[in-house]
Amino acid sequence: MQITIGGVPGAGKSTAARLIAEKLGYDFYSMGKIRRKIAEERGLTIDQFNSLPENTDEMVDEYQRKLGKKGDNFVNEGRLSFYFMPQSVKIYFDCELNVAASRIFKDQRSSERAYAAIEEVVDDLKKRMDNDRQRYGKYYNIDCYNPKNFDYVIDTTRLTLDEVVDKVLEIVKKHSN
Repeated sequence: MQITIGGVPGAGKSTAARLIAEKLGYDFYSMGKIRRKIAEERGLTIDQFNSLPENTDEMVDEYQRKLGKKGDNFVNEGRLSFYFMPQSVKIYFDCELNVAASRIFKDQRSSERAYAAIEEVVDDLKKRMDNDRQRYGKYYNIDCYNPKNFDYVIDTTRLTLDEVVDKVLEIVKKHSN
């Protein structure tokens, strides 16, 4: 079974997807991790990388296309994974913006700019999501933040990590029968 997890930044996609893959004994892939690594190799933050005029998504998109054609069991976390793997069980993680920003602020990544206040994170999240919508709209005519593109939506705002993982495992169980 192929499981794709998308959604808003700060909703817990990477952390939950990694745990879900572990519990199921599936491989785990993170498109964000791949993109951050490419940005870092170029000496850029992820936001700077995303703002480049070239299509910075091509390498990762092609990787996902190939991955989706394999019959392996895996969990793939990425904003466009649902699009490149239409046969997957597609799950969207939603989260209130202020809560997402708080999570990002508490767990700052070295590949992203350092934040002094949560308000900065909120502003950057809005810009990042607008940038994603524009890029993916231009290249694929899709909105990666539209929950209608997914089979299931989980609002992680008030859920613990364990609760999110349990909800996904329930979904997987339904699809395994």
